Amino acid sequence: MGAMKLTRIEVGYLDGRRPRHAGRNARLGDHGVDIRVAMARVTANDGSIGVGLVRADRKRLASLVGSDLDDAVDPVNGVAEALRALELPLLDLVARREGVPVFRFLGTKGADGDGRSLRVPCYDTSLYFDDLHVEDHDEAAALIAGEAREGVERGHRAFKIKVGRGARHMPLEEGTRRDILVIRAVREAVGPDARLMIDANNGYNLNLARRVLTETADCGIHWLEEAFHEDAVLYRELKDWLVREGLDILIADGEGDASPRLLEWAREGLVDVVQYDIISPGISQWLAIGRELEPWGVVAAPHHYGTIVGNYVACHLAAALPTFGFAEWDEGAIDGVRADGYAIEDGTVVVPESPGFGLELEPDIFARAVASNGYALSA
Repeated sequence: MGAMKLTRIEVGYLDGRRPRHAGRNARLGDHGVDIRVAMARVTANDGSIGVGLVRADRKRLASLVGSDLDDAVDPVNGVAEALRALELPLLDLVARREGVPVFRFLGTKGADGDGRSLRVPCYDTSLYFDDLHVEDHDEAAALIAGEAREGVERGHRAFKIKVGRGARHMPLEEGTRRDILVIRAVREAVGPDARLMIDANNGYNLNLARRVLTETADCGIHWLEEAFHEDAVLYRELKDWLVREGLDILIADGEGDASPRLLEWAREGLVDVVQYDIISPGISQWLAIGRELEPWGVVAAPHHYGTIVGNYVACHLAAALPTFGFAEWDEGAIDGVRADGYAIEDGTVVVPESPGFGLELEPDIFARAVASNGYALSA
């Protein structure tokens, strides 16, 4: 048979929901319960298909129809740069053609010697500012602690708490006091063995960060994420202070508008956890980043939020990153997308052996989405 070509791209917007409303963070308003994602199904001239989330616009995708797919995807470098607008569907397609999960295509062993499925550490990322309507600080802390207990019941053993209420949504002192009470309440709710991370979304400064970490020193915080916008001077001072205080807390950063010097600072030991987004820059670039982080001993913890699909993608990438820390888990479901075999058990995601990313589009639902709000592109 001749060269494998990309002959068809179908895109439809599918709706989903979280089980609980997600409130604000230090910068943004309510995140809500509703989710909408653009899902694509790609088809090659040999009949192979792949599915996955896309963020590129129609014009960009149209330019890719007819592309040569031979040697376009490999386990070391991922997807060729020219085709990365379709990175996830193409990775899915190639792994499906080989009859393996993406994590096995990327060259990792997956199941251990006992034949158990791949298990990836994860954390519950759902603890937003859901308490701003509550005046009493103790009641507010109890509300967030209750949400954390819901996560325990779902199988989580690690939790990320949004902090920085005083940056925008509450008076500074009141918001900071509430942050501290929330951290303490969540620790009590989830027990002494669970991992706790806090994420300020750049809502702190150096002094606020030190105050909060001092007043929660007995809570065993694992990492402080986005305390303030990346700054080497402030990172160095925070790192030195943590050492002097004997606080074994990691500095995490990198999601969103990350500094181009972030990896340099990671190499210098100022940043302990790198969190670039899993959709952009994406898996292919993460494969290269992972090779840089390994000799430095820096943790890889790819960010994602608001797609649900990222939950599953992160698990496959995790197996290819030697210093992988956690998959961020944004609980929810998308109408028309099946993720059979995935489960949260004792703080890990059980990843199925299904080919590709293990995601299937419901044919009728996807067809309606393509017809009503999407498009199809053919060679």
